[in-house]
Amino acid sequence: MTAMTAETVETPAAPEKELPVRDRVQTQGRIFQAGRALLAEGGFQAFGVNAVARKAGCDKQLIYRYFGGLDGLVDAIGEDLAGWVTQHVPEDQGGRFLLTYGDLMERLAELYADALRADPLMRRILVWELSENSPHIARMAEARAKGIAQWIERMRGSLTPPKGADTVALNAVIIAAVQQLVLAAETSGSFAGLPLKSQKDWARAVSAVARMARAAYA
Repeated sequence: MTAMTAETVETPAAPEKELPVRDRVQTQGRIFQAGRALLAEGGFQAFGVNAVARKAGCDKQLIYRYFGGLDGLVDAIGEDLAGWVTQHVPEDQGGRFLLTYGDLMERLAELYADALRADPLMRRILVWELSENSPHIARMAEARAKGIAQWIERMRGSLTPPKGADTVALNAVIIAAVQQLVLAAETSGSFAGLPLKSQKDWARAVSAVARMARAAYA
């Protein structure tokens, strides 16, 4: 019988030490926040396993262990953003009475503009929606659209649009106007001759969208 040499004997790999629950949760949180920050700063071009690991201050293998890799991390970020409307668009009336469906859409335009201006990652996602076609981006866009529809449904109460109004089309145009103005403000600081730099500029822009909403549902 031939003796087995050291080269032919495989020594079982020692199992990787599992982090305590508290450390594991903290590490997952760091990875998640690092991925979110990298997407906000540089988009998918800056989004890689090594980059996320460096920013999170952890071994890249932990990204695979806790998220199954980059796709899993993107899905986790997408799931978090699915509740973005609920988290960032408050359900309040700003001290005003919403007497008509037009009042409701006017209030949504104001709150939505404020929320987008305060969130760099969501602004970048809006850019991706216009320039990329991927399942991740599609899911994020669908989740946000659903969130807006649910916000309207919760807030409108007994308010109803005028008979014959195409709410799907009209609301889409109002929301699109807000998004375009927010993106233009970031890239050029103006849109079609309308300055979008100061708070006064924004008050003027949002007032115009609000007036459009009121007119659409007059």
